[in-house]
Amino acid sequence: QVQLVESGGGLVQPGGSLRLSCAASGSIFSINFMGWYRQAPGERRELGAGITSGGSTLFADSVKGRFTISRDNAKTTVNLQMNSLKPEDTAVYYCKAVLMTMTGGPYDYWGQGTPVTVSS
Repeated sequence: QVQLVESGGGLVQPGGSLRLSCAASGSIFSINFMGWYRQAPGERRELGAGITSGGSTLFADSVKGRFTISRDNAKTTVNLQMNSLKPEDTAVYYCKAVLMTMTGGPYDYWGQGTPVTVSS
């Protein structure tokens, strides 16, 4: 069993900041990728930012320069720092991990989602 536990999110005014965290736990052998996807109402889910096992990061064009992604030393927790938030960043944010378990893989795991609302 693998669990992804998300925290952070909420309501923030335009121009404000929020920090999301995602902690992976369970029968994990190694993590290939962790990232944050977001889904606005009526839209498809899209990648916001991600980090590979080698430490390479990738960002959607719409968040470059405003969002940063980092992970802890154990590489099982990923943090998304969101600055200069805009109303169009409003969405449910989902953590995703691509990982190897003790029995095989790679497998995709998703968190339950945390809402982010940017509004005055």
